[in-house]
Amino acid sequence: MTSLKGKVAIVTGGAQGIGRAIATGLAENGARIVIADLRGAEEAAAAYEDGVGLTIDVADEGATERMVSETVARCGGLDVLVNNAGLYASLEMRAFTEIPLEEWRRVMDVNVASMFLTCRAAVPAMRERESGAIVNISSGTPFRGVPFLLHYVTSKGAIVAFTRALAKELGTDGIRVNCVAPGFTLSEGVKQHPEIITALRDASVAARTIQRDQVPADVAGAVSYLASDAASFVTGQTIVIDGGQTFH
Repeated sequence: MTSLKGKVAIVTGGAQGIGRAIATGLAENGARIVIADLRGAEEAAAAYEDGVGLTIDVADEGATERMVSETVARCGGLDVLVNNAGLYASLEMRAFTEIPLEEWRRVMDVNVASMFLTCRAAVPAMRERESGAIVNISSGTPFRGVPFLLHYVTSKGAIVAFTRALAKELGTDGIRVNCVAPGFTLSEGVKQHPEIITALRDASVAARTIQRDQVPADVAGAVSYLASDAASFVTGQTIVIDGGQTFH
């Protein structure tokens, strides 16, 4: 049983899509939920008992520090951090030679630097409890080398390396760091961009061992497991969740 009773969990990008499904899964296992998102955080948090919604830009240093300080002040501490916020659906698929440098840097800021900032802010609060679980959301794309999204794929590959290195640093503090890598998921954000569905959906389903669409709820169970004491001896690992499209 992946009980999280009494635990406080921050989910970045938790107002919709995969993040919302993760938050729901954590709540169903007993966690108190803090939604940190650019938009809709308070509305999303209202769905959970004693939920907290914080309007946060995860690529902003001061905002991530405020995210943790407000969580500790309102909830009494911090046990779980799920780094889900990131850029994907709004990105145009194009040759790497056509990616503007500013867009490359923005993807790296939101998808990678944000994790550095949130973890740096969160770890002191976890150290106070001598325990904690960090779950980073990557993607199956680095393991397959998907073309025409080089900045996105690179950023998600960096998350895997980040997870492994940080796990080594924090093990003696009782803090575990793991990663989940979803496949192409029909999230709310993706559904708003039909061109992405046209480009990737059929090929993704055909390449899977379990040949159906992936939905946000498919990711939630693994995150709840990694956040819980059931995974107390698991750290530095990446679980690929894509219906058997990738064997990692």
